[in-house]
Amino acid sequence: MGFNVLVVEDDKKMNEILIDYLENDGYQAYSAWDGVEALNLFDREKIDIVILDIMIPKLDGWTVCRRLRQKSDVLIIILSARSEEDDKLLGYELGADEYFTKPISPRVLLAGMNALLKRSQPITAPDPLLRHKDLSLNKEAYSASLSGSDLSLTVKEFELLQKLMEHPGKVMRREALINAIWGYDYFGDGRVVDTNIKTLRKKLGNYACCIHTVIGIGYKFEVNA
Repeated sequence: MGFNVLVVEDDKKMNEILIDYLENDGYQAYSAWDGVEALNLFDREKIDIVILDIMIPKLDGWTVCRRLRQKSDVLIIILSARSEEDDKLLGYELGADEYFTKPISPRVLLAGMNALLKRSQPITAPDPLLRHKDLSLNKEAYSASLSGSDLSLTVKEFELLQKLMEHPGKVMRREALINAIWGYDYFGDGRVVDTNIKTLRKKLGNYACCIHTVIGIGYKFEVNA
């Protein structure tokens, strides 16, 4: 997964179990047995998430949590035998992202950590462009170009080409194309796809061969054409 996890837990058995689960799930895991060691290790390594017990030697978990949050937005999961509401509220006030109460199954803890990491990842907007050699479609702008020159496509021609280019090499049935582009309630001539494909091919010039007819079934966008 590429994430580094710091386990701050002075219970040797629990620490070792968590490290094993994390490493088996693809994480790089580090151990710390007290608060001072935890802060020192955090400064040395690139840590993405901290699993932090409260009752640890030298510096307690509250202090470690506070100091981590003062200098970093690292994800912090508090793992504690203290189940009182005030303790949980304090954990969140100090900047913890999650609070789990012991005893807890390592599998449940790992699942919660995975969910937290997933939610914290930035959402990447999908690329609005579809490309094949010199042919380019901008799905957001509803525009197409060939060798740098604009293609004058109707809406249906554009949507047909988009649907085919989104599934290169896959045969798209006529019925599926009608449903996707004209809608399930379309009751017109079933040859509407063939008609639009014909005009689309004319506009594509040398790239017309990319739209391959599969007799009796439909069409596909042939990337090797």
